[in-house]
Amino acid sequence: MTDLLTAAILVYFVAFNGIQLLLNALSTLGLYRVQQRRALDALPHARTALEPPISVLVPACNEEATIAATVRSVLQLGYPAFEIIVINDGSRDRTLAVLQREFALLPFPEAYRIQLPCEPVRAIYRSTLHPYLRVIDKHHGGRADALNAGINASRYPLFCGVGAGAILQRDSLQQLVQPFLRDPRMIATGGTVRAANGCEIKDGHLMRVDLPRSWLARLQVIEHLRAFLFGRLGGSALHAARIVCGAFGLFKKEAVIEAGGYRRDTLGADMELVVRLRRRLRRQRQPCRIEFVPDPVCWTEVPEDLRTLRQQRVRWQRGLRDSLRSHWPLMGGRRGGWPAWAAYAYLLLFEWLGPAFEVGGYLWFLCAFAAGLIAWQAFAVFLFLALGMGILLSASGLLLEEAAVALYPRKRHLAILALLVVLENLGYRQLNACWRLQGLLPWQRQQDQPRGTLQHGDKRHDGR
Repeated sequence: MTDLLTAAILVYFVAFNGIQLLLNALSTLGLYRVQQRRALDALPHARTALEPPISVLVPACNEEATIAATVRSVLQLGYPAFEIIVINDGSRDRTLAVLQREFALLPFPEAYRIQLPCEPVRAIYRSTLHPYLRVIDKHHGGRADALNAGINASRYPLFCGVGAGAILQRDSLQQLVQPFLRDPRMIATGGTVRAANGCEIKDGHLMRVDLPRSWLARLQVIEHLRAFLFGRLGGSALHAARIVCGAFGLFKKEAVIEAGGYRRDTLGADMELVVRLRRRLRRQRQPCRIEFVPDPVCWTEVPEDLRTLRQQRVRWQRGLRDSLRSHWPLMGGRRGGWPAWAAYAYLLLFEWLGPAFEVGGYLWFLCAFAAGLIAWQAFAVFLFLALGMGILLSASGLLLEEAAVALYPRKRHLAILALLVVLENLGYRQLNACWRLQGLLPWQRQQDQPRGTLQHGDKRHDGR
């Protein structure tokens, strides 16, 4: 029994690291193609200024401190045609008052077509300074409900959800829309999310990039490098992109409306929507593509205290659980296609059940080695797979980041990040696994907020 359990845990870690190495290789190939496209994008374009118009949706609840800067960040985007819709989701603070003061809002009666379910709208305002800026004031319903309300009010064929507190680079929309211009099958694209902690931001503009002062936030920088670059870029290369980041994603509005919009009864509304879009279009035999784009960057605050970070990771794990439970037929559906099967199996085995294998593996090998039940060679192999391969993969994420976007060009930054590559695997990842295990356990359900009423104050930390 001892040998069987030891072998099973080692096989799991070998399989997990093998998949990560495959994604790493695919990401490297994907970055090569991105570099080629960059060279072409630098040439004059016959289609310049002909990109499809975009509705930028900004859900906000109790965001009086950051909402003005977020709107100014969106206003400075260099895109031919876009509108901004801020959805005030029942704020109890001065969010609406700040918007009225900063952007000279006036009530604007207009037809509001309800295509997706959402809480009642109290009023709609338009800015006298920026005619393409509107604000929807509605009863509180949660982030998914607010996005549905924004989709109802939007006028353009594509919409981009942006978290309150997020800062966008000027060319973000231009980069994010490129896959839609290349491929008519495209239904969603997602960009890169980076930690804004420590950066200099003035009036919604990113003035200077720097690392966070908090070491906990710095560890999340390494985590984001690995997750966004070879995690999502590799999955995109396999046509198996499994999530579009809720803080920064572009969607085809018609496809989202036909799928029923964002579900208000789940914690992982963004992931669940992507899975549902794929499942629905596959069932209808309609080709679809979802692509990760590494160039556009959304800067957002990440947690700097253990309590907030723990709540975020537990919530993410519950959202994953909800998405998998809602779409389990994908695993055996005839029309799912191998990308859907592979993505679902990966999420099930390595994301949902992964914390149990990881925490259980550490406990078993530490206890078994201390009790003399396993040889030191087996313990050494486990440490190599659990720690050594983790350091290698984190280092690969850092190298890919330098090759792709080089957001942290200073030598001091690179020295700190190189140190964090090691430190992240010596305690931080194991702590994360324990938190995710809490989200996996069924008796944690009483901690859930009323389903679909995720507080907007947490959303700026949802860089997943």
